[in-house]
Amino acid sequence: MHERLRLELLRRIQRGTASVSLLGRQTGFGQAHLSNFLHSRRRLSLEAMDRILMAQHLTAADLLPSTPRIAAEPAGDGVCSIPVVSHAVALFEPVIRPSAAQSLLYLPATAIESIHARPSGARRAWERFVAVRIPTVDTPPMEPLLQPEATALIDRHYNSLLTYRPNRTNLYAVRDGPHLKIRYVEFLLSRLVLRPHNLAYPVDLIDVGPGELPNDLIVGRVAMILNEL
Repeated sequence: MHERLRLELLRRIQRGTASVSLLGRQTGFGQAHLSNFLHSRRRLSLEAMDRILMAQHLTAADLLPSTPRIAAEPAGDGVCSIPVVSHAVALFEPVIRPSAAQSLLYLPATAIESIHARPSGARRAWERFVAVRIPTVDTPPMEPLLQPEATALIDRHYNSLLTYRPNRTNLYAVRDGPHLKIRYVEFLLSRLVLRPHNLAYPVDLIDVGPGELPNDLIVGRVAMILNEL
C-alpha cells in the first residue's frame, strides 16, 4: 500500500494535477519530507498516509490493484452503467476507481454493444466507456450541438482519426494540456487542428511533440451526447 501510494502521487505530479509544494500545503508536511518519500528514501507513518489520502481525495481501496473493464458494466435488464467522471479522470486514468465516479449513466446495453472500437497502442488496456459533463463555459464553440451542462459519452477505445461513418465527421474528446475539449479534429503538418461547430469561434491548434502520436492526444470518440438528463 505504501508503494502504491508513492506511485500514484508520482503519476499525479507527472500529469500536472499535483506537486510537492501542493502536497505540503495540503498536509502540513515539509517538502523535503515529502520528496524523500517520493524518492523512496523514507517511509511514512500510517497517520501520515491517512493525511495524504484525505488531502488527495483517495481511499485505501483506490490503491488496490484492479482489473480494467473493457466494456461498460452490465446493470441488469438490458442496461449498462457507465461512470460519469471528471475531465482529469477521463484524460489520464486507464482504470476508473470506484471513488472517481461522480455518478452513473444508464444506457441500453444494445446501444453500447453496437459501438465499434478502433484503439491504438496501450489504449486497449484502458477502461473503454466514460461519460463527462461539459460545463456551460465550454459549450459555446460547439453550440447548438452541445448545450450547457451536456453529458458526453466517450469511447476511449476509438482514438483513431479514421472516419467512423462514411460522409460524417467524427467528434472527439481531445487533450489540450490539462484540459479536455470536444471538437472535430484533423491532423495537418504535425498539428492537431481542432474545429468548432460554431464558426464564430476560432480553430485551435495543438502541436504533436517529438515521440508523440496524434492518437495520444485523442481521449476518444464522442459516441453520444445527452443534452438533457
